[in-house]
Amino acid sequence: MQQAIAPATKTTHFDVERVRAYFPILSREVNGCPLVYLDNGATAQKPRQVIETVDRYYRDQNANIHRGVHHLSQRATSAYEAARETVAAWINAPASHQVLFNRGTTDGINLVASSWGRTNLRPGDEVIVSTMEHHSNIVPWQMICEEREAKLRVIPVSDKGELDMAAYADLLGERTRLVAVTHVSNTLGTVNPVREIIDQAHAAGARVLLDGAQALPHMRIDVQALGADFYAFSGHKLFGPTGVGILYGREELLDAMPPYQGGGDMIERVTFEKTTYNTLPHKFEAGTPNIVGGIGLAAAVDYVAALDQEALAAHEQDLLHYATGALESIPGLGIVGTAARKASVISFNIAGQHPFDVGTLLDQQGVAVRTGHHCTQPLMDRYGIPGTVRASFAFYNNRADVDALVDATRRAVDMLS
Repeated sequence: MQQAIAPATKTTHFDVERVRAYFPILSREVNGCPLVYLDNGATAQKPRQVIETVDRYYRDQNANIHRGVHHLSQRATSAYEAARETVAAWINAPASHQVLFNRGTTDGINLVASSWGRTNLRPGDEVIVSTMEHHSNIVPWQMICEEREAKLRVIPVSDKGELDMAAYADLLGERTRLVAVTHVSNTLGTVNPVREIIDQAHAAGARVLLDGAQALPHMRIDVQALGADFYAFSGHKLFGPTGVGILYGREELLDAMPPYQGGGDMIERVTFEKTTYNTLPHKFEAGTPNIVGGIGLAAAVDYVAALDQEALAAHEQDLLHYATGALESIPGLGIVGTAARKASVISFNIAGQHPFDVGTLLDQQGVAVRTGHHCTQPLMDRYGIPGTVRASFAFYNNRADVDALVDATRRAVDMLS
């Protein structure tokens, strides 16, 4: 779709102040203080391109898709399928019909667990996950393993927050059917060696699903180069709307999988005696989808794609290192997760203080962070803590945001001591 505002142009220097101007919410105040938004791991803010695309859709072309012959339906259908093409090109999917729209990463993982898992898992088979997984990449596998009498095996995590790859190699065996791991940890920021994980799994005859929810906002993904069998991510973390996500899958696997849900648009023909199913991707997209969500996600992809990816990555790594050094200077503060390869996420605790209390005091100073277990309770158990304070950065954050976080944390420590 045509964009009302041109995205930031590619440059050798990442102009963060120019980028910030595209995100209206960053100019507001919270509790009388300028907003410092550092909860990007939970959801990212939206650029004007996305906001205006959503608004324009509802104003000018709102209609249901695929089945209407009238003008608005044809326009909406074209825009929605063009959005699929945009996302497919962005992740280098071999074909757009291998890109399934859904409600988000959780929905994509549940689709694979319910459809592929129910079809392929047998009693005694094994599914491997890791200690650092989000609950959405644990619970669906627990459920399907219990149903199919399969076993869930777990890759340990080191004190630094890195996967124990030797233990992973030992876990792989002839009964391993699937390995489901996060590309980037939402709690630790650890960037896992996913290509090595995939290669070893494939050598053992297993399939691989990657949870890419925290990876796409920070790095360019090529699903063909990675070789993953399934790759799931969410639109709202990629600066797009909420309630929309993507599951990429290998065509031969998706073709062999039964539908996840029944309803309209996923059928070819329905009789009371038998129903035949539609082709990909529609077989897995029952009912009216989040049409504007998909179109808005494509607008977000277009915006991000126009940025200098190398400069963006360098900027985020600068923020990570700058923030790490500054926070470590605060007495009593300990960082949880010090892997050699990290995305721009920092989880920390203050000795003797509950993360919720620290987060509340930061919010009173306009600094938005996440507190709690971050839907990674097994990981919290691994470290023997109830939760952390998590600051997660996006490319629109700057060093001034880091300074505000550090100053607010120092004041919180003084108030709590």
